[in-house]
Formats: sequence, C-alpha cells, structure tokens
Amino acid sequence: MALHDLRKDLAPISSDTMADVVEVKLREYLKRKSFRPGDALPKELELADALGISRNVLREALSRLRMLGMIETKKKRGMILSRPDILGSFERVLDPLIIDNKTLQDIFELRLVLEMGLADLLWIRKTDKDIAELENIARKEVDRDATFRIKNEIAFHGKLYEISGNDTLKRFQIMLMPTFEYVLTLEKKPTRGKVSHMDLVNILKHGTKEDFKVGMQAHLQPHFDRLQRNK
Repeated sequence: MALHDLRKDLAPISSDTMADVVEVKLREYLKRKSFRPGDALPKELELADALGISRNVLREALSRLRMLGMIETKKKRGMILSRPDILGSFERVLDPLIIDNKTLQDIFELRLVLEMGLADLLWIRKTDKDIAELENIARKEVDRDATFRIKNEIAFHGKLYEISGNDTLKRFQIMLMPTFEYVLTLEKKPTRGKVSHMDLVNILKHGTKEDFKVGMQAHLQPHFDRLQRNK
C-alpha cells in the first residue's frame, strides 16, 4: 500500500498522543476501509509512518487489538484481521472471587432478561429428547442442601440454553454460573416461584410459547420481587 494513501486514510497524530488514541484511530481505519476477517493489514512501519508515531506506541496499540482477538499474525502473511472471540475476555474475568457484589448482581439481572426471552428459540428447536432430559432433571428436585440445589439449577437452566441452539447463549450460560451461588447468599430461605421446573417442562410438552413466557415470568418472579424490595 502506498504511503501517501495510508497518510490520507489515517492522518498523522501528534507524537505525545497516548496509545489508546492510536487504537481508536486503527479501529476507525479498519471500519472505514471495510476490512473483513482474513484480510491482510499494512505493515507496522507503514502504519507508524502514516500516523506519525513511533513503532513502540503503535505496537502497544496493536497489542490491545490482539488481546481483544481483533488481529493476529500469520506466518508469511503478517498481520491479518481475525474473527474476535466476543466472549473470551468475559470468560477470563468472570470469577466470583475477584468480582464485587454489584457486578454479580448486574450479571444475574442479565441472566433474568435472557431467560425471559428464550421461548421463541425453544419453540423453534426443542425436540422430544430435549424435553425428556429436562423432565429427568426436574424429577430429581427435592428438599436437598444448597450445593445440590445449585447443581440442579445449573443443570435445568443450562439445558434450556442448550435447547436454544445458540452457541453464544450456551457459553454465556456457563459464564453466568457464579451468579447461582451469589443468589443463594441473598436468600434467608430458599424461594421458589409459583411455576416450578416441572411446570415449565409440562408447558414445553403441551403448551404454547406464550404460555412458556408467562410461566417463566412466574418462575423467576421471586427474584424480581427481591429487586423491587431493594431498589
């Protein structure tokens, strides 16, 4: 790529600009030039010259894009635009030992919103085998200790995410696991909605997706009630 074309597209910036501004510039350039995963990027020296910065500053900005999974280096090709792993960064930091309660609460509320919207996908992709597996999980529900309850919740709700057939949702479900134990710490005694897991299974077997939406709302209602009390 000609240097004057790069300078036209990127425009030099002052030498004392921080690397985060360079990162923004590079993002804007990639979008403006409609780069797609697999496309080769200009060489480091060309980018640094076009931006009017040192290669050290450029490398710091590029390292941030690499950490986000936006670019990678291929043998004989150099830097290319990659397909970012959107959830990868979340998975690395979603550890309840290093996350504060406010963040855990936010993540749990995200889980509530996601599960309220699962019905449409479930009705497209559910099978008799899926429902039988859900029913088997629900039948195991008895008054057991907290550890069993967490495992059972994860198993049942995890199966719902699996039935959705959406890989991102399934990964998100795994990431949301720390919130199950967090919720138990908020309850003085176990709370259950008017609609149980077995009730949800029966709706999947014999009801409509509208019935399931209503049922899921009732199943999760104790959590919404707690949010209302604590607002």
